[in-house]
Amino acid sequence: MSADPYVVGSNRKIDPNRRRISNSDLLPDGTPNNSDRVEIGPTDLAFEEWQKLGLTVPDIPLLRNYRLSRLVGEIQQRDLGGLLMFDPLNIRYATDSTNMQLWVTHNPCRACLVTADGYMVLWDFHAGEHLSAHLPLVREVRHGASFFYFETGDRSSEIAESFASQVDELMRERSGNNRRLAVDKIEIDGLRSLEKLGFEISPGQEVTEHARKIKNANELSAMRCAIASCEAAMADMRRAAVPGKTEVDAWAELQKGNFIRGGEWIETRLLTSGPRTNPWFQECGPRVISEGEILAFDTDLIGPYGICADLSRTWWIGDDLAPAHMRESYAEAVEHIRYNTSLLRPGLNMEDLTRSLHVLQDKYDALKYSSPMHGVGMCDEWPLIAYPDRLVDGAFDAILEPSLTLCVEALVGEIGGDHMVKLEDQGVITDDGFETMSVYPWDERLFPSS
Repeated sequence: MSADPYVVGSNRKIDPNRRRISNSDLLPDGTPNNSDRVEIGPTDLAFEEWQKLGLTVPDIPLLRNYRLSRLVGEIQQRDLGGLLMFDPLNIRYATDSTNMQLWVTHNPCRACLVTADGYMVLWDFHAGEHLSAHLPLVREVRHGASFFYFETGDRSSEIAESFASQVDELMRERSGNNRRLAVDKIEIDGLRSLEKLGFEISPGQEVTEHARKIKNANELSAMRCAIASCEAAMADMRRAAVPGKTEVDAWAELQKGNFIRGGEWIETRLLTSGPRTNPWFQECGPRVISEGEILAFDTDLIGPYGICADLSRTWWIGDDLAPAHMRESYAEAVEHIRYNTSLLRPGLNMEDLTRSLHVLQDKYDALKYSSPMHGVGMCDEWPLIAYPDRLVDGAFDAILEPSLTLCVEALVGEIGGDHMVKLEDQGVITDDGFETMSVYPWDERLFPSS
């Protein structure tokens, strides 16, 4: 661990001015109240909005302990000696530390090892010790996990072998003769170096996805807060989505709304208007939004605490009711979500759920979404609930459990049509059903009965 004299907990010794949201040494989420601290997190605006909504703010130190216990439980259940992670979202889940998250997704310079006894070691980028100095669960910070070609060129294999030797040292010290190591994502040189040292490698993504799937009450509080901030940013965007503005003008408001509340990034740019909504998956561009057309989007937003708020809405641009054929598509999308949500309960087999799903009208089937439901947490997560015609037998032969969080969605439109309707809500399996946590309303000009 770094002995940097300028790092004390998560605070740098600059000017320990307290933020307005709290008069104590701690913010409402249990983290230090210091404007000059290293760790990121919600802004005062976010805390104030959550307070007005009556939301319970998560206890972040307890959340960190819970997540490590989830990982250790999955490691021990599989009789692994350890779990080695390179995926920045898995590292965030394990450590709650961040470092250039998007850049690191394609420049894998960080790694984290959790052994079966809960000992956690983080390899960070150059001179990055201060980024996790406030995290007592991170027992060591090292360097040397960068062996991708941009960083290490023609010596990548050599650097990978050096890194593997560090892992070997730690595993022998913490896990004895257990050579079973799960790895989520790794450069080829790193995999070969670990295998050369006799490690039995298994898929680490299975371990992390099953650790991340169940949220306790504290983690659900974090998700409710992230969803609330996302919906506030959506409201900001709605005010900006007026005739004469471009698609990117509107999307920029969602980005801004996320950032000013302490959110982190948006994974896609799925917002289109008018005829560009069909077919779906076009990205927002310079098209000018006009009166008398729809605008549809999917937030895919990583908000405060690194929690994903994955919501979709379709809006009518104008004061009058939308045309009848668009209202019909919208009503079908609402029914698809409502019916499928009504099926959700603990103990239900996922493949049986697939076979019970709402069936869209034939004219909408060809362009239906890739899946009607999926898990959600730090991002889109396990499981994926498939449509019957896309079911892969055995891929998700599991049951729904309480505290599993899911997004339920619909994409409705016709081949060659002038629009698509995209809707999506987010919620959690309860002890006796499903609770939808997102509350942003349907558009009354497209769905008058809402």
